[in-house]
Amino acid sequence: MGKASSLSDGKTQADRKFEKKLKFYELVRGAVARKAITKEKQQRKRSRQKKLKAYDLSALSEYLPELKSSQESEPAKFKLNSKTRNSLVLKESNQLKTVINHPVFHSDPLGAIYQHLQNTQPATDEKPKRRDSKTRKKTKKKKSNASQQSMEIQ
Repeated sequence: MGKASSLSDGKTQADRKFEKKLKFYELVRGAVARKAITKEKQQRKRSRQKKLKAYDLSALSEYLPELKSSQESEPAKFKLNSKTRNSLVLKESNQLKTVINHPVFHSDPLGAIYQHLQNTQPATDEKPKRRDSKTRKKTKKKKSNASQQSMEIQ
């Protein structure tokens, strides 16, 4: 029975063995090629990491106190998920209730908010803006006109 089916295909047992070997060799070549590609990727990754290590200046951070203080002063970044969102909402709602019930807020709401912002916001060091030549000319003209009018009135 086995011979009848093999004869109907027209292939001998040697032909089937040879095809089986060819399939196996193709699989091996594919595996070797994939391995070579992953090795190249790993080598690229390693070389990138070595380059990054060359630019790593974390060892110098102990000599830079300004850098440390600026990192410590940054607010902690947190991941916002449902649990933290709920706690934040509760905290803020309690804060709002205390602000609304405060007697100073009842007497002058905008003044209380302004005072709070003055106390909490950092002071800005801005130099007074220099006037451009056009505004200087206008102010000089106004001053000179005002002084002439005052002299005429007297």
